[in-house]
Amino acid sequence: MNHPTTSTPAPGEPGWSPRLVALDIDGTLLKWVAGLGMSHEEVTPAVHDAVQRVLDSGAHIVLSSGRAPHNMTVVADKLALHGHGEKLWIVAANGAVVLRYPPAEVVHEVTFDARPAVAAVLEQHPDALVAVEERGVGYRVSGAFPDGELGGTTIVAAVEDMVAEPVSRVIIRDPKATAEDFVALAANLGLHGTDYIVGWTAWLDLAPVGVSKASGLEYVAQQLGVDRADVLAIGDGRNDIEMLQWAGRGVSMGQAVDDVKAVADAVTDSVDDDGAAVEIGRWFPAAGSGGMDR
Repeated sequence: MNHPTTSTPAPGEPGWSPRLVALDIDGTLLKWVAGLGMSHEEVTPAVHDAVQRVLDSGAHIVLSSGRAPHNMTVVADKLALHGHGEKLWIVAANGAVVLRYPPAEVVHEVTFDARPAVAAVLEQHPDALVAVEERGVGYRVSGAFPDGELGGTTIVAAVEDMVAEPVSRVIIRDPKATAEDFVALAANLGLHGTDYIVGWTAWLDLAPVGVSKASGLEYVAQQLGVDRADVLAIGDGRNDIEMLQWAGRGVSMGQAVDDVKAVADAVTDSVDDDGAAVEIGRWFPAAGSGGMDR
């Protein structure tokens, strides 16, 4: 992982203090609903208190998710992340969109021509569902997604119309397939000019080449004057891998797949046991807790 070249403590060592905490949402801050590709839209008191201690210390919280922007501001409200003197930074759509909030203002966006990649995937999975974000509203979709998987309003549209212009992200979902099917599919297709991420289910995110949560966070860190060595990142999904590798200290949630745990500097407790709050508490302890438990 990235280490500073000065005599300051290395990330994760005694005396190190994160200046920026990057947090995934689903499976990290919010618990998964068993058997469904959706989260409980509830924040536990432990997680709420932990992020407040980060903000009270003067460090930054950045939400970093595959969610669309409008689905992230709701979580920011639940966590009470604004009102600490400056607007919140949010990395949405797996790094393709960066915004400030409140009010929601997109300050950075990367788009790409998704037509070749979408055509290649649909050739192998012709019945798969396709979705493209409709900014501020929800999604344009080729058909109904499983309940709860997409937030906001959905508008049915033809796939060729959805990708006729450059987009920041395309979601492809096949409820009849598995995550392993999509991992093999993406690897075999190559998808030249396009990056991809496979979710917990047969869910494929297509994005511009070089765009990830890490690239979005790099943009934010530059704006804030924060070195990546001073970043703590916590996540649980395959779309968190680049973020965990980029950050000075990257921490995997306990329930993450092995590919995610393998790149992390440490593994915290599962989301069901408030693992994000446990890790944050090592660096931003509650009063009287005694600090890091080593």
